[in-house]
Amino acid sequence: MLTLDQDITYVPGVGPRRAELLNKELGIRTVGDLLDYFPYKYVDRSRFYRIAEINGTMPYVQLYGQILSFESEGEGRGRRLVAHFGDGTGIVDLVWFQGAKYIAKTYDTRTPYVVFGKPQPYHGRYNIAHPEIEKPDSSVAEMVRRSAFEQQLFDRQQASAGVEQELFPTTDDAPAAPEPQHPAQPHSALRPAYNTTERMKRGMMQSNVLSRIVSHVLSQLAAPFEETLPASLVERLKLMSHDEAMRNIHFPASADSLRRAQSRLKFEELFYVQLNILRYAKARDRKYRGLVFSRVGDAFNGFYFHHLPFQLTNAQKRVIREIRTDMGSGRQMNRLLQGDVGCGKTLVALMCALLAVDNGCQTCIMAPTEILAEQHLATLRQLLGDMPVRVELLTGSVKGKARKRILDDLQAGHVHILVGTHAVIEENVLFAHLGLVVIDEQHRFGVAQRARLWQKNVVPPHVLVMTATPIPRTLAMTLYGDLDVSVIDELPPGRKPIRTIHQFDAHRRTLNEHIRRQIQLGRQVYIVYPLIKESEKMDIKNLEAGFAQVKTDFPECSVSMVHGKLKPAEKDAEMQRFVRGETQIMVATTVIEVGVNVPNASVMVIENAERFGLSQLHQLRGRVGRGAEQSFCILVTKYQLSDVTRKRIQVMVDSNDGFEIAEQDLKLRGPGDLEGTQQSGMAFNLRIANLAKDGILLQMARNEAAALLDADPAENHPENAVAWQRLQQLRKTHVDWSAIS
Repeated sequence: MLTLDQDITYVPGVGPRRAELLNKELGIRTVGDLLDYFPYKYVDRSRFYRIAEINGTMPYVQLYGQILSFESEGEGRGRRLVAHFGDGTGIVDLVWFQGAKYIAKTYDTRTPYVVFGKPQPYHGRYNIAHPEIEKPDSSVAEMVRRSAFEQQLFDRQQASAGVEQELFPTTDDAPAAPEPQHPAQPHSALRPAYNTTERMKRGMMQSNVLSRIVSHVLSQLAAPFEETLPASLVERLKLMSHDEAMRNIHFPASADSLRRAQSRLKFEELFYVQLNILRYAKARDRKYRGLVFSRVGDAFNGFYFHHLPFQLTNAQKRVIREIRTDMGSGRQMNRLLQGDVGCGKTLVALMCALLAVDNGCQTCIMAPTEILAEQHLATLRQLLGDMPVRVELLTGSVKGKARKRILDDLQAGHVHILVGTHAVIEENVLFAHLGLVVIDEQHRFGVAQRARLWQKNVVPPHVLVMTATPIPRTLAMTLYGDLDVSVIDELPPGRKPIRTIHQFDAHRRTLNEHIRRQIQLGRQVYIVYPLIKESEKMDIKNLEAGFAQVKTDFPECSVSMVHGKLKPAEKDAEMQRFVRGETQIMVATTVIEVGVNVPNASVMVIENAERFGLSQLHQLRGRVGRGAEQSFCILVTKYQLSDVTRKRIQVMVDSNDGFEIAEQDLKLRGPGDLEGTQQSGMAFNLRIANLAKDGILLQMARNEAAALLDADPAENHPENAVAWQRLQQLRKTHVDWSAIS
C-alpha cells in the first residue's frame, strides 16, 4: 500500500529513471505530488470506430482489434517500427519512431487491444503515430455492443456498395472474437490527458503512461484522502468530499462527477489563496499602527483654492476622501489606486503629499524609469507654482555635489517631496520624517524593493500604490487582495475619446496622408515599433529602418528617435525636442509607454500592433488624447492575422474603457504566470482554478474566507482546525506566499 509522502521512485511502473524525469520536468517527488498533477483535458472514449469509417476529418479515433504483424522501416534516424493493426474492416499502421524495442517486447499479435490516436493519411493508408495502446477491460465489450447498431448500418452500406473486406479468416482455426481482458486500469468514458514535456516523451513517459501510474497509485493508497475543508463548509456548500474529488479529477465516473470534482478543487484552491491574503492583511493591521494625519492645513488648502488647474472630477474627490480617511484612522494605509491613462492620478498623489506636509511629514514618489520620474518632477513643480513646497529628483543620473545637497537637505527635512527611481531605496537616502510613500506603475517593482521604503521611518509610512494598467476584478482580488482599492473611473472634462483605427500595412499611402494632414494642422505624431525581446539589436535595426523610411516619407518634417539603448542624456534631449515642438514626429520603441505627456500629440501609430498585448496597446494609446483636439490611434498590422489577434485588435477599435479591455485581455490570453507578475508579494501558481473563468467561485471563496476569519480571529475554534492546519501546510510546501515585511 502507498502513502502520499512516499518517494515516487518506489511506485510500481516508475523506478529511478522515470522518477528522475518526473522530478526534473514536473517537480514531482512524492505520491502526493503526482496526484496533485491534474489532467489538462479529458478525451471522450465512449465511442469505438471501425477502421473502414476513418476519414481525414477525424481528430482522434478509438479502435478495437489486433496487431497482425510488425516490421521495421527506414534507415538511420528515419528508422521506425510499424505495426499493422486490423479489426476486420480495414488496416491502419501504428508507427513508433522511438522505443521500438519496448513496443515489440510489450505487445504481440495474439492479444486484442484498444488503440487511440490521431489518424493521418500516408501512402494510401491511414497511420497513427505513437498511439495509446492498452488491453481492454470489461467495459470495452459493452461499449462495442452499444455501437453495434451503427456498425450494422455501416456494414449494410458497405455491402450495398459491393465492398467486401475480410482480414480475419472465417475457418475453424481462426481466432475467435476478442474476449474482454482483466482491466489494466479502471475504464472511464472520459480519459485524462496530462501535459508532458518533450524530454518525457523521448523517455516513453507520455500521457497514457502517466495515466496508468496514477491509476495504480489511486488503487493502492493506504487510506482515503483526508478532508481539507471544515466539515460545516463542505456540508453547507454541498461540496464533493476531498477524497471523491481527487479520484474523479483523474478518472471521472461521469461528466457530472468531473464537473463537481473540478468545482470542489477550484473552490478549495481559491479559498486558501483568499484566506491567506485576508489573514495577512488583518495581521498587518494589528501589527502596524499608522501615522495620524489629522490636520488639513495651509499646504493642502492653499493648493486646492489657489493652484488647482481645473475642477476635480467626482471620482478624484471620492478617492481623496478615501485616502484622507485612511491616513487619519491611526492604522497604516495600504491602498491601491487604479485609474486609466490620463485620469489624474498624479494630481491625487500630489494632494495626498500636501496632507503629509501639513502634518510635518515627507513624501517619497518612486517611479520605474528616469523618464517617468522626470515627468513627475516637472508636473509637480508646474502644479505647485510658487508654493513653499520643495520637490527634488533623485535618480542614478543625479551625481556629485547636486546629489549630496539633496541627500543632506532631505535628512534635514528641507525637502518635502522626493521623486525618484529605485535610487531612493539606497541605504544612504535618509528622511527626517517619511510619512507617505507613493509607488507609481508599482507592478514594475519587486516586493523587496518596495519593502525597503518601509524601513526609512520608525513608524511605517502610509503606502499608496498606483497603476495605469486597469486590472480585472478577479485579478485585483487575488493579486491585490490585501490592499484597499480605489478607482478613478472618470477622465478630466474636455477630453475627447480617442478614435482607434485598424490599418493594414499594405495601405501605407492612406496612412501617410492622414499623418500629413494632422501635422499640417500643427499636431505631432508618435510612431512606435515593437520591442523584440529575442534580439534587442534586431529591434534597433528595425527602428532605424523605420526612422529612415519616415524621414524619406516626410522630408518636410523634423523627426526624433528614442529607444532603450540611448544614453539617458541623449534620450532626454530627444524627448525634450519633441515636448518643445521642435520635432513633429517621434519614432520610438515602447520606452514612451509611460512618462511622456505632450498635449499637442494627436496621432499614435503602432507598427506591427499584432505583437503587443491589449494592455500595452491601451497604455501606448494613452500617450495621445491629452489635449482638447481629436486624437487618433492607428494600429498597423499585416493582413494575415489569427482569429485571436483579430479579436484583440477589434477590442481596441471598439472600446476606450481600460477596464473592459483588461477583462477581454484576461479572457483571450488567460491570467498567465501569476507568480511572474505578482503584485502583492503573495506569489502562487494556480493548479486548477482559472481567474479568467472562475470569477463567481473566487468571490464565493473570498466571502467564505472572510466569514471564517471574522468568526475565528484567534484561529482556535476546533471546527476550523482543519483549515488553519491546511493553510500552514500550504505555506510550508509548494505555495510561495511570502508576505511583504
